[in-house]
Amino acid sequence: MEALFGGSFDPVHTGHLIVAEAAADILGVSIRFVVAREQPFKGRTHRASPEQRADMLAAAIAGNPRFRIERIELELPPPSYTVRSLRALAQREPGNRFLLLIGGDTGRDLATWHEVEALPGLAEVVVLSRPGFTPPVGGLISRSVTVPMVDISATAVRERVAQGRSIRYLVPEAVREYIAAHGLYR
Repeated sequence: MEALFGGSFDPVHTGHLIVAEAAADILGVSIRFVVAREQPFKGRTHRASPEQRADMLAAAIAGNPRFRIERIELELPPPSYTVRSLRALAQREPGNRFLLLIGGDTGRDLATWHEVEALPGLAEVVVLSRPGFTPPVGGLISRSVTVPMVDISATAVRERVAQGRSIRYLVPEAVREYIAAHGLYR
């Protein structure tokens, strides 16, 4: 079984990677990072293209045998609905069952997702919870795991780049180099 960890990753930062590594350890699974083409709740606010975000993610996880990129949402029309992606994966990989990793805050908003009632038939929904947070469990959510709390956001990374400030150690070095080489977030 593999876990799917989706997001904008605009850009991927060390918080994403720390949480994914912890989830991989706790759940005993490998992780596929699913890059959203266009998240329905965010619209067209991504600063880097879907391909650039996938490339940064690929650079960030290079060398980790438990991590890989899943580009299924880049092949589907926008917006990126999780249920649509899971159906496409089920068609591409019949018989494969996934864990769907979501953040604790996302777990509270799960009822607002597109065709949310179909999720349990397509994947087991697991909430990644930070210490001290009581996650929702039950209904569509099968279980919760506690992962480290890392106070880094992609928004803060983009703001620092725009201000000409350092993002060293907030993102993997390969991502920092990619951002600089491509002039992203300026």
